[in-house]
Amino acid sequence: MDGVLPPLADALAAGPVVLDGGLSTELEARGHDVSSALWSARLLRDEPEAVVAAHAAFAAAGAQVATTASYQATVEGFGAAGVGRDEALALVARSVELARRGAPGGWVAGSVGPYGAALADGSEYTGGYAAEVGVARLRAFHRPRMAVLAEAGADVLACETVPAAAEAEALLAEAEALGVPVWLSLTTVVDAAGVARTRRGEPAADVFAMARGVGAVVAVGVNCTDPAAVGPALAAAATAGVPLVAYPNSGEGWDAVARRWTGSGGVDPAAVPGWLDAGARLVGGCCRVGPAGIATLARTVTARRRPGPGDDQGP
Repeated sequence: MDGVLPPLADALAAGPVVLDGGLSTELEARGHDVSSALWSARLLRDEPEAVVAAHAAFAAAGAQVATTASYQATVEGFGAAGVGRDEALALVARSVELARRGAPGGWVAGSVGPYGAALADGSEYTGGYAAEVGVARLRAFHRPRMAVLAEAGADVLACETVPAAAEAEALLAEAEALGVPVWLSLTTVVDAAGVARTRRGEPAADVFAMARGVGAVVAVGVNCTDPAAVGPALAAAATAGVPLVAYPNSGEGWDAVARRWTGSGGVDPAAVPGWLDAGARLVGGCCRVGPAGIATLARTVTARRRPGPGDDQGP
């Protein structure tokens, strides 16, 4: 699209915006190895053009937001792979450049994955580390990457797959200190009573309420959650009083020990109008949702709003 994009918050006020899908899913489908502890972040150093091509595939499918390959790109994670701090932060910055190159017509969201992602042991789906690590250490962990992503020109920071209240508190505090737009996305489950909870077990509504009044927050919601659990999560997210975000995984399960996906699933486009009616203004997919799935979602979303940035990129 020609011209200057409006701030994402302004676009959300006008109508829904289409997110991309699982970047690692697309990279793996293209034959790239994402099995290491660094996941897709390894390609920032070793195969950057592959990252550009994956972003381009989602943009061609109708995605208006490109989410950077920085979910697992941390100083600590790169350090375990023998990459020094300065190079690690340079690679984080590179993730923004690669997203901009692959999807020049839309917004770039700097992915800020949870502390558990750097551990590469599946603990982002339990949040078991939150109490032991604590808010202060979580803030210190997230600060360098968030600052670099902002300095590199990301339009918004996607604080995503957050499994616990303590980590949400830390991310919101850092976002406020930086003064950069963010969205806060939890990974949730639904209990026997139908209540959405964090993976740590806290009521999701209480965690979303932390974002109320935080000026940096442009949206809150859920990602990497079973599509069937999106509805209760969005109802809980309404407590924040801001636009909502929904980008579930395919519904398959992640086996952290075997490092593989199990079961089968998919995002039913028939569910999307309900998410939009509930207040979702950022809609896309997460793990195991590729460009074909985003193309289907994009057609559904586009039918519900006025033409906007990226609409001419659809299939």
